[in-house]
Amino acid sequence: MTSIFRPALVLFALLSALTGLVYPLVVTGAAQAVFPSQAAGSPVVRDGHAIGSTLIGQNFSDPGHFWGRPSATAPMPYNAAASGGSNLGPSNPALVDAVKGRIEALRAADPGNTAPVPADLVTASASGLDPHISPAAARYQAARVARLRKLPRDRVEQLIDDHTEGAFLGLLGEPRVNVLALNLALDQAAR
Repeated sequence: MTSIFRPALVLFALLSALTGLVYPLVVTGAAQAVFPSQAAGSPVVRDGHAIGSTLIGQNFSDPGHFWGRPSATAPMPYNAAASGGSNLGPSNPALVDAVKGRIEALRAADPGNTAPVPADLVTASASGLDPHISPAAARYQAARVARLRKLPRDRVEQLIDDHTEGAFLGLLGEPRVNVLALNLALDQAAR
């Protein structure tokens, strides 16, 4: 009986060590050597302190900052430990009410803005953590931010242009603006 189980147990222990220890250590070491910032979570560092990540949205609610996509995570917005969408379909009354509430909040923050609200400002992404908005969503907010920051609108729009990332390799995805990077640049410009 021992002659049957011994090879199986040895093989199990060997494969467990190989796939559970050796492989993860090699992949982690290679990632840290080749892509150190990305392997560390793509932190945004100011004055020696990590203040966010380029990969995870931040909860900006001050009208003097650009607002990102709504987050569907709980118990707090942009909670990376609870990544996931709301899973509400387009005909679900809860989603309709949430979108109406978000539109009302945008209109209340900028009552003079009668432009159509871009969809990404009122709908959460599938992960609930998206750090980007469309250039249209940023431009929708430009007048409010410029007015509250006492900056010329063309300066704020130039910041949006400067922080608009193109499609990956010029082919994949849509142009997008990282909200944290834009708000940090806005804070620098307002000094």
